Amino acid sequence: MNADPEVREHLGDLLTREQSDASVARFQAEFDQRGYGWWAVEVQATGEFIGFAGLDQVDDGMPFTGVEIGWRLARSAWGRGYATEAARAGLAFGFETLELPEILAVTTAANLRSRAVMRRIGMTRDPADDFDDPTVPEGPLRRNVLYRIARGVRV
Repeated sequence: MNADPEVREHLGDLLTREQSDASVARFQAEFDQRGYGWWAVEVQATGEFIGFAGLDQVDDGMPFTGVEIGWRLARSAWGRGYATEAARAGLAFGFETLELPEILAVTTAANLRSRAVMRRIGMTRDPADDFDDPTVPEGPLRRNVLYRIARGVRV
């Protein structure tokens, strides 16, 4: 999945198997430490792994702080509602279990598919919150949009 150019289109460089495995190990360590993080996403009927979704602390150096929701799915899983379903589960966990006051979502300005999921789960965007990601070099992946949803908002 991390070696697929279409999956990585809005994320940056392709990852090698070793880099991808290191990411998973980091995700697991963070999950164990905090009690939340990235979950594997599987097709319920078959158990097929199709990606991951969940909650994560906003990276240091961003112009905002908080907890963000995200998802990454294999291309074969696109357009089937899995990202929306996983995102709704993440919101429920964040608001009901972690009792977060707000959850954020970030993507590149050009990532229309993820932005559509953000709107479907009730998130809203204020263009004044859009920002240039300081960790990304100049180019099409630098401009990002920030979506938010507060606890208690019903979709």
